[in-house]
Amino acid sequence: MSDALFTALASPARRRLLELLLREGDQPAGRLAERFDMTRPSVSEHLKVLKDAGLVAESRHGRERRYRLEPEPLMALRDWLSPYERFWREKLADLGTVLDELEDLDD
Repeated sequence: MSDALFTALASPARRRLLELLLREGDQPAGRLAERFDMTRPSVSEHLKVLKDAGLVAESRHGRERRYRLEPEPLMALRDWLSPYERFWREKLADLGTVLDELEDLDD
């Protein structure tokens, strides 16, 4: 797991770019930039950060650059977070048990 991955995911704009690519598939940079209230070069810089982190891939079609989502780093992140998810699920289940016991005492 690289720091570049966490840095890339830290930005709401970059997370939105990933969401658009996930939901709508491969897109040219220009179409992605139309969805943001920032300059096209700023969107391109965000795409570069995502590309450097391995989250998107870029291909050229003539003068157009198209971007697509690369899910492998996200799957690695999911795998890394999995033990923490289990931890919190167990803690919430324990809390539910305590609340149920308190409710039984009130009856």
